[in-house]
Amino acid sequence: MTRLFIDVHVLQTVPPSNVNRDDTGRPKTAYYGGVQRARVSSQAWKRAARTEFRTLVDPSTLGVRTKRIVELVAKRVGDTIPTAEARETAVSAVFTAAGIVLEKPKKKKGEEVDPIEQSKYLLFLSATQIDRLAELAIAAHGGATIDKAAAKAAAKGADSIDVALFGRMVADSADLNVDAAAQVAHAISVHAVNTEFDYYTAVDDRAPEDNAGAGMIGVVEFSSSTLYRYATVNVAALHRNLGDSEATVLAAEAFLKAFVRSMPTGKQNTFANRTLPDAVVFSLRTDQPVNLVTAFEEPIVAAGEARAAVAAKALVARYTAVEAAYGDGTTVNFVVAAGDGADALSEIATPGSLAAAVDGVTHRVRAAVTS
Repeated sequence: MTRLFIDVHVLQTVPPSNVNRDDTGRPKTAYYGGVQRARVSSQAWKRAARTEFRTLVDPSTLGVRTKRIVELVAKRVGDTIPTAEARETAVSAVFTAAGIVLEKPKKKKGEEVDPIEQSKYLLFLSATQIDRLAELAIAAHGGATIDKAAAKAAAKGADSIDVALFGRMVADSADLNVDAAAQVAHAISVHAVNTEFDYYTAVDDRAPEDNAGAGMIGVVEFSSSTLYRYATVNVAALHRNLGDSEATVLAAEAFLKAFVRSMPTGKQNTFANRTLPDAVVFSLRTDQPVNLVTAFEEPIVAAGEARAAVAAKALVARYTAVEAAYGDGTTVNFVVAAGDGADALSEIATPGSLAAAVDGVTHRVRAAVTS
């Protein structure tokens, strides 16, 4: 098949918000270009994209990432094995044969220990893999010997699109690993950011009328920013993981839509910060993925102009410089612009709708995987 990478560049402005917190509850930050930037981790946006998949494809076909794998597969077994204890015993035996180490959950203070074994780490299983493992458990309960090779085969291959895109690491059994076909960068603001503090009070609705005090007080930290978001999809790797051309096209389409439209949910009820991007650029490359974050190493300072528009100009300037120095003339771009950056972005492609841009990309993905 034809070598192809899909680079996704997004400029997105978010109002006061705290979409991704650190261990102290503060918005995550990073230093870049000598100044503090707002940051949203790649893990946060990948999780948001995976959640968005449920609105784009049949949720029953998607994978599940959990430590509670015995409980998950036992539920799929259902009443075919009559008792819960027998179900869990059969399922545990299958996972052990597959080389996945299980353990009893650790007791937390004041809580009873969950009796069902769990994996030591989050395990990402596709819907088909869950079905296969359940079938083996049913056979094992019926007296069949659990073959290690069969157990591994049940947990391998037939990846769902989310497993194929984001990969899977199994520390105890490396042959069950799935190399991710998509890479997602930490989003950072294109400008310097200072975290601010919201001191808030809440009134007790049933407090006496002569009580002027608050029922609760607290502090929430937040920032507002224009973010540069970047992701890339290796189409050949995606096709290799899925083993099917049409599934590869569907996965690429779902990823583009989900990544562009998703938003991590941190403090969303507090800030109602959900926005859509100011600009999106899909670049189809045959050489290698190229993150254009260096367009913003010098922090953007907008004077009398929308920051996203200035950022769009910087993005185009960096793209043009990279193409002039390293490009082979084969890169194809699709642009979506909802703000003042449309004029600048029109230098690399005529702006259109997200639907049209995704259609343009998937048409070329289909050609690549069938060539």
